Amino acid sequence: MQPYPDVKLFINGEWRDALAGETIAVSDPATEEVIGKIAHARPADLDLALAAADKGFKVWRDTSAFERYKIMRKAAEILRSRAEAVAVMMTREQGKPLAQSKMEIMGAADTIDWFAEEARRTYGQIIPARFGGVSNMAVKFPVGPVAAFTPWNFPINQIVRKLSAAVATGCSIIVKAPEETPASPAELIRAFADAGVPAGVVNLVYGIPAEISEYLIPHPVIRKISFTGSTPIGKHLAALAGKHMKRATMELGGHAPAIIFDDADLDKAIEVTAAAKFRNAGQVCVAPTRFLVQEGIADRFMDGFVKAAEALKVGNGMDDGVTMGPLANERRIPAMEDMIHDAVSKGAELKTGGKRIGNKGYFFEPTVLANVPTSAKIMNEEPFGPIAIVNRFAHHDDAITEANRLPFGLASYAFTGSVKTAHALGRQVEAGMLTINHNGLAIPEVPFGGVKDSGYGTEGGSEAVESYLETRFVSQMN
Repeated sequence: MQPYPDVKLFINGEWRDALAGETIAVSDPATEEVIGKIAHARPADLDLALAAADKGFKVWRDTSAFERYKIMRKAAEILRSRAEAVAVMMTREQGKPLAQSKMEIMGAADTIDWFAEEARRTYGQIIPARFGGVSNMAVKFPVGPVAAFTPWNFPINQIVRKLSAAVATGCSIIVKAPEETPASPAELIRAFADAGVPAGVVNLVYGIPAEISEYLIPHPVIRKISFTGSTPIGKHLAALAGKHMKRATMELGGHAPAIIFDDADLDKAIEVTAAAKFRNAGQVCVAPTRFLVQEGIADRFMDGFVKAAEALKVGNGMDDGVTMGPLANERRIPAMEDMIHDAVSKGAELKTGGKRIGNKGYFFEPTVLANVPTSAKIMNEEPFGPIAIVNRFAHHDDAITEANRLPFGLASYAFTGSVKTAHALGRQVEAGMLTINHNGLAIPEVPFGGVKDSGYGTEGGSEAVESYLETRFVSQMN
């Protein structure tokens, strides 16, 4: 097996240790063994990154969209060429099966390509003037240096949308990547550096999340932030950004409903939702969590879904045939146990799973709960793990009421054979994303973001570049 690298900061085009020489240990969640270390940035290191981003922006904003496009396309090809090696790093640090790691990396390369193309088309406007001899123009400019904060569940995918949008539009960026999963994000940054991005345009730091965010967000160099993570932290960072009049994109937590109607293709619904639920051990912000199944097919759905859960092969993501790896860190185990115990104590039925597997590595059984009351903690807080809740409903309006009950509104799923029902769901379900009769979420060309307490702004689709641009109006008399 290839050695796991020690990871450095990337500032002003150089890989470097932290000025104070501090490091943070990195562990393999499948073995609990320390496999490497990362450089631990402090304010002095952040000052260097800020100065580099400021300098890099002044170079990059004046680089043509076509030149930026060419460098980004090269970065995408470099990342693809290194996918096998980077996938091993990702699986060792995060735990997901090797095939899922490689899929994430190849998808990230597609995202880079898409943003490279999209930013060549950030058109302004010529606005008809009221008077002769006057030209009115609305012109797009990059907003400035960006600070991006990302979690550990998709170490590359969570960064690549922010990084690609910033670089494509002419912004510089400081990425605060996750300390638990540092090596694969560093390889994403390396692909951009090796493709020829000028020094200072892309910078990478690790450290104490609160310390870094509290330092970067108020700093006058930073003009925009993008954050992916929990709703409570997102609200805090959004308030801090607002205090300093900084633009912010917030992709926060969810608790996705999956509504299965009597007229659905049952086999397809089970296949698609089980794959979506247990991918990455359920540590996916858009994973279906609250399964709402109409009474006529509820028993058959439950039988099929439990069989799908029990058929998963749980183990080290490096091993052949494994379809679900460990949870990413030790603290997720008691979180799962607490939610399950609370639900069962309130009357829920444990259909399968519910326990840690073994005593080494953070492995947990794929779990299905049925008839869970709304008073249970898991019905109100995102489980972010391999637990599915399957409840019944009688009528269409009952499902909509439960789907919209929570303050979250990120992703949602539905399965129905009725075009009328599908159209109604598009109007009625309060979520930033709804996918019907398949899983169509999170590809580069479609919007990706939530409503209500799940955040605001999108990091996919044609709108994603807009928050990295500002519109300036120029009126000129000839």
